[in-house]
Amino acid sequence: MLVWERKNLTRVLSNKETKNVTLVSEFHLKELSEDPDLQPLLFGLFLSMYLVTVLGNLLIILAVSSDFHLHTPMYLFLSILSLADICFISTTVPKMIVNIQTHSRVISYVCCLTQMSLFIIFACMNSMFLTVMAYDRFMAICHPLHYSVIMNPRFCVFLVLGSFSLSLFESQLHDIIFLQLTCFKDVEIGNFFGHPSQLLNLVCTYGFSNSIIMYVIGVILGVFPISGILLSYYRIISSILKIPSSGGRYKAFSTCGSHLLVVCLFYGTGLGEYFGSAVSHSCRNNSVASLMYTVVTPMLNPFVYSLRSRDIISALKKLQNRIVYPQVVWHPFRM
Repeated sequence: MLVWERKNLTRVLSNKETKNVTLVSEFHLKELSEDPDLQPLLFGLFLSMYLVTVLGNLLIILAVSSDFHLHTPMYLFLSILSLADICFISTTVPKMIVNIQTHSRVISYVCCLTQMSLFIIFACMNSMFLTVMAYDRFMAICHPLHYSVIMNPRFCVFLVLGSFSLSLFESQLHDIIFLQLTCFKDVEIGNFFGHPSQLLNLVCTYGFSNSIIMYVIGVILGVFPISGILLSYYRIISSILKIPSSGGRYKAFSTCGSHLLVVCLFYGTGLGEYFGSAVSHSCRNNSVASLMYTVVTPMLNPFVYSLRSRDIISALKKLQNRIVYPQVVWHPFRM
């Protein structure tokens, strides 16, 4: 059990009032349940969900990399999204599983900031790649004749590196802001991981300039991706409705149906957590809402793509056949 290091300081305000400020080196995370009988159940549940998420996304990565027919921009972005989902869930769930097993809620200040930084990177990468995939579907449906020219390998690499760079940039800006914040009103984080908004609620003094920076970051890297996705699908739906045959409309829409469902899952649960925390200040409600987009959504993504994409299903079957029935090379002179 780690030992808390607290130092109480007293600041004298202009109106002669005082308030206590706490300098901490560690935080307390919120437990999902305080019932000791539920701890083994929660441990098994989240360990199973984590393993299913990692295995499902790894299968998609292996299927895309092993099948030459899937070496296209759409499946390239899908495999990178799967990798981002593995990293995204790995920033929160392993620590939660360890805490449940060790009956400890302590997280150090450095580990908390590291967890928050990684969480922002991979959450932003999910948002960016969902936007890139929406643009890819827009080009494939609305401009099919120019698709291979525009979505060339060099441009795809540029989109991948640009998405990662923007995600890293946002994370570094948050780190710079939080490293300047040393005084906290409390050490109890109202979530099961170092959520940025929960940490901000504990800060004693939060400058106006920092607030402006945080809002600008949210607009640039939050509103712009959502706007890009909505605009892409507005153009996609408009083009699909112009197709005369119902079979052609169904075929065109089926190519982006999986991505649209994943977008609804990610942004639906994320916005639900955001507005839910604004309406209800219950820590338990916030934790449950955070579970939806940090744990449940990455777990469902492989099932959504594998069930709705015939190409992924075919690639998984080929991969299974290679593992179960490995090819035997016949040599005529071997006895």
